[in-house]
Amino acid sequence: MSPFDPSHPPRADALLSRRQFFSRSATGIGTVALASLLRPGLFGADAAPTTPGLPHFAPKARRVIYLFMHGGPSQIDLFDHKPGLKQLHGQELPDSVRGLQRLTGMTSGQKTFPVTSSAFNFARHGQSGAWVSELLPHTAGVVDELCFIRSLNTEAINHDPAVTFLQTGHQQPGRPSFGAWASYGLGSENKDLPAFVVLISRGSAARPADPLYARLWGSGFLPSNHQGVSFRSSGDPVLYLSNPPGIDVATRRDQLDTIGALNRQQLARQIDPEIETRIAQYEMAFRMQTSVPGLTDLRGESAATLDAYGPQSRVPGTFAANCLLARRLAERDVRFIQLYHRGWDQHYNLPSDLRLQSGDIDQPAAALIRDLKQRGLLDETLVIWGGEFGRTTYSQGKLEATNYGRDHHGRCFTMWLAGGGVKPGTIYGETDDFSYNVVRDPVHVHDLNATLLHLLGIDHTRLTFKFQGRNYRLTDVEGQVVENILA
Repeated sequence: MSPFDPSHPPRADALLSRRQFFSRSATGIGTVALASLLRPGLFGADAAPTTPGLPHFAPKARRVIYLFMHGGPSQIDLFDHKPGLKQLHGQELPDSVRGLQRLTGMTSGQKTFPVTSSAFNFARHGQSGAWVSELLPHTAGVVDELCFIRSLNTEAINHDPAVTFLQTGHQQPGRPSFGAWASYGLGSENKDLPAFVVLISRGSAARPADPLYARLWGSGFLPSNHQGVSFRSSGDPVLYLSNPPGIDVATRRDQLDTIGALNRQQLARQIDPEIETRIAQYEMAFRMQTSVPGLTDLRGESAATLDAYGPQSRVPGTFAANCLLARRLAERDVRFIQLYHRGWDQHYNLPSDLRLQSGDIDQPAAALIRDLKQRGLLDETLVIWGGEFGRTTYSQGKLEATNYGRDHHGRCFTMWLAGGGVKPGTIYGETDDFSYNVVRDPVHVHDLNATLLHLLGIDHTRLTFKFQGRNYRLTDVEGQVVENILA
């Protein structure tokens, strides 16, 4: 007879998970309850408890703020200064530089690939001497807090697989997002807010909307309470947050108690962990009815703070307002805060549109760094800025005297990190004279994610979840921690 006989399934009590066992045990529960009151940080939020054994070692960062520039910002026009291209502007990109690398369908049919130098001036800033474009004067003012990685690279060359790869470790949909992994592994330190919050803003450049699917902050095969909760910019920050007319708090509490009792009965019969997740989500939703309105009400912020983030900080849903909201979430110990800013896909009109996009994010991002530092939060908050890939050194389509566009480019691009155990004032990695290939200290997507997890106190090879017969992890079967950027 096989170890499992479908005609004789194991008894229900033989299927109890570790959590279910403790939930049904009486002995010792009083001691645990008392300990949770005395040291609540040991236990995390009810809806997202810490995975046993995590963190694996002392973390440098307690939380993450991920500023994601959706569409692929041009490294060659923002951070990766290549002055030699001025002399080569308009000439054909040498075949030896491009080699046999894949091109997107948007430029694979081009007959020429003219080298395109940046239209913007660059200057060195800070003690680190980091090169920064004139488009980012506020970012230039905080370069000594930043670690620039100029040698990132990815195999993906189109938006959806590239974003999915960076966010989930795989180009195909279905895997958990980074924020979901962080929630699953480390839980939440605030029982009244989700461990993973998503904020979305639209850029000033008039662009067709690139797909931004909710699965990018989904939980994949992890329990669904680890998925990101997306806050809206108008109306209720979260759908159905307010009670409908005729329903007061007491009525809502009675309603949830009744539903919870029914769910617990079903859980006792079926022992389905997803039922337990649903119970926890109902309770989180109830607590959010009180916590979220106070969180999103910026009237308590000083005029000086609002001015520091820029005039758009007073406009809900803008990148500036979301940066300020991210700081407020960080103050409340939300584990993972993801900001998506759309509109960075400059295939054409790059000089004008990149200026608009940079204007959206420059002052707020720099203000966020300063604000976190002033409040003593930067050392324990890991801030990440970047997109899914970079842009080509050659022009897409016709190169005009004052106008050009750039295609997707995954062979090299730039991101910056700050706080949370990162070595400040650092410039890591180097590209060739065309900003087309990495020539020193390459950092693959899996290396980046391994390093970010390391800063959170997680060994990326040990944070796994068994699904369909194998153990999955964010970095799949690769990834090396980039030790030289750690403080």
